[in-house]
Amino acid sequence: MREVLGELKAWKEAGEKIALATVVETWGSSPRPLGSKMAVTRSGKMAGSVSNGCIEGAVFEEAQKVLKAGKPKLAAFGVTDDVAFSVGLACGGHIEVYIEPFGENHERLLGLLAENRPATLKTNLVTGEADLAEGAPSGSELAHRRGDWFIEPFRRPAHLVLVGAIHIAIPLHRLAKLMGYCVTVVDARAKFATRERFPEADELIVAWPDEAMAKLTLDNSTYVVILTHDPKFDLPALRSVLGKDVGYIGAIGSRKTNENRFASLRSEGFTDEQIARVHGPIGLDLGGRGAEETALGILAEVTAVRFGGSGSSMREVRARSGAG
Repeated sequence: MREVLGELKAWKEAGEKIALATVVETWGSSPRPLGSKMAVTRSGKMAGSVSNGCIEGAVFEEAQKVLKAGKPKLAAFGVTDDVAFSVGLACGGHIEVYIEPFGENHERLLGLLAENRPATLKTNLVTGEADLAEGAPSGSELAHRRGDWFIEPFRRPAHLVLVGAIHIAIPLHRLAKLMGYCVTVVDARAKFATRERFPEADELIVAWPDEAMAKLTLDNSTYVVILTHDPKFDLPALRSVLGKDVGYIGAIGSRKTNENRFASLRSEGFTDEQIARVHGPIGLDLGGRGAEETALGILAEVTAVRFGGSGSSMREVRARSGAG
């Protein structure tokens, strides 16, 4: 929904009649994930995408029918391999798209998203019944189908908190912004946490890690990367997040460095279960050792944790699943 948030707001203010199309099922190859949105107005405006291809034309026509009838519709689109590329399905496939008039729940959801407040929208694809629950979603971060119900969790925008404004943090904050994260950089050393070094950061906090963490919302949309490699910074940062329901905790340093950190935390009463949440040494092994490669490995691990990926190569994943 966030990908069409601006257009929806403008169209509502202009009094447009709007239909929303949502990808609710895929088989085979699909370039757009479940939950992908396309918005269509009665006057012919479009925003978003459900296939990255000319299926959009067919969806547009179905959306006009939905707007005329005032009732939702579940539409199926299938393509064969020889025409797959032209409709955006790289290796052929089949998708189902739920098309519905923009309604009261969508209006409320727009307001919540505009304020970065989390919610979950559940829609019955048979009856059209819908329920919007405000609050942090539990379970999967991804949209998914459960029988006749389609569940869309809307968390706060993913928030990456970098503790330690060191050199690696510079390419890491740029990569994170490219990936759509809100980025906060924390360091007690004012000469490191500067706008010149971190021009794309959403927020720079010059404070000790525990003081900074107390000012932030820490929930399952928050991903904490500790880069300071110094106990007087690392341990206060870890103490601040180990008891919180954050989405990811990582701490840079060797295995021995992390063992020493963990021993200190155990002596303070933190449990093995809490400590096991810390990814350390941090990141995926990509082979490179430069700042950019290290940053990429860290963000790759954060991404895998965020979306439940294995971190394996797609060749290995395909081989295990037997997929082509």
